[in-house]
Amino acid sequence: MSNIELAIWSFPILITMIFLRIPIGLAMMICGFVGSYFIMGSTGPILARLKHETYSTFSNYSFSIIPLFLLMGQFAILGGMSQALFKTAESWLGHRKGGIAISAVGASAGFGAICGSSLATAATMGQVALPELRRYGYSGSLATGVLAAGGTLGVLIPPSVVLVIYAILTEQNIAKQFVAAIVPGVLAALGYMIAVAIYVRVRPDSIGQDGIRRERKPYAERLRMLVSVWPVFVIFIAVVGGIYGGIFTPTEAAAVGVVGTGVLALLNGGLTGRSFVEAILETAAATAMIFFIILGASIFNSFLALSQMPQQAAMFVSQQDVSPWIVLALILLTYIVFGCVMDSLSMILLTVPIFFPIVSVLDFGLTPEETAIWFGVLVLVVVELGLITPPVGMNLFVINAMAKDTPISQTYRGVMPFIAGDLIRVVILAMFPSITLWLMRYLF
Repeated sequence: MSNIELAIWSFPILITMIFLRIPIGLAMMICGFVGSYFIMGSTGPILARLKHETYSTFSNYSFSIIPLFLLMGQFAILGGMSQALFKTAESWLGHRKGGIAISAVGASAGFGAICGSSLATAATMGQVALPELRRYGYSGSLATGVLAAGGTLGVLIPPSVVLVIYAILTEQNIAKQFVAAIVPGVLAALGYMIAVAIYVRVRPDSIGQDGIRRERKPYAERLRMLVSVWPVFVIFIAVVGGIYGGIFTPTEAAAVGVVGTGVLALLNGGLTGRSFVEAILETAAATAMIFFIILGASIFNSFLALSQMPQQAAMFVSQQDVSPWIVLALILLTYIVFGCVMDSLSMILLTVPIFFPIVSVLDFGLTPEETAIWFGVLVLVVVELGLITPPVGMNLFVINAMAKDTPISQTYRGVMPFIAGDLIRVVILAMFPSITLWLMRYLF
């Protein structure tokens, strides 16, 4: 068996191990070890690489941004801003048909601006909005579907842990990657709102009492509610604006965000000695999980590099008389399929080292940097889609666990309109790269 064939066979073996409930980081590490052994014929170089890889990976200064953004999300939850964001969104959007669900999307977008985790956004907004949705008589499918979809805005709207990892893997500028994701993130929020508006008109029985049009809130009250969430805007501008303005490095900006959300949580009474320790422990556990997956992916990708499969694949594609857009479509379709069985972080770490070299040699009429950043946003969008794609979309299970009276099958049905909206958005962003790149071109 050639090295290329060995690398190709490693993928079905890896997927099988995942289905057998072996942790993804361990599965990738095992495949990488065994594959490297078959290529080199000895365990010595592999064990030596593990020793050096562990230190070089975890001591990478760029990766320190990950626990900081995770801790920022923990403090944001303790700060109680989710409730204020929901009430503010409701004051502006609640009078519309299906307004509670639309408000939940708006609040999720606002919370995502200070929390780089999709699961944290989904869980937090679920606690706040789900009781309101059920109080107004929303069906279980729509209530859980809209909250699962809204949670994905936590990873799409900067700051985003997934974007950070993609930028590090592809050696791109994190600030430019963040800026490029802002417009697609806003489009995602608007798309979800439109999906709700269409759904409640097709299925008016799904919104119970919210089908009765309510009076608009006075503008004085709307502005008062908007002022109540000023800390969210300040923290978002400090983090993203500080990175763009060159005031902070991304890691320094994450530290500023941690301090800002920590002070907010302290002033709101949510940050106590006990909750602080719990936030640190939650961050440490999440960071350990992410770093272990990163280590496993590093070992597996080292094996792929030894096999020369990514380089050979890029060379093969460049020599074919095939449109770059067809290749891109196949790559994005692969991500969507993978999203049905894998979590977002694993997909990024497993596939980017393979697909990025292929995309880099294709001509889309963009500079190499623009191609990399545009592809990163496309990857982020389809990865976000994987978070709500049955059967193992993580957000679906997070929200469904809160709505114990709603079968998971109803949650699957409720999320379908949002999946359809996401697919349309992927096509638009792929066909028109300038939508993603114009703000980055203007600011940099």
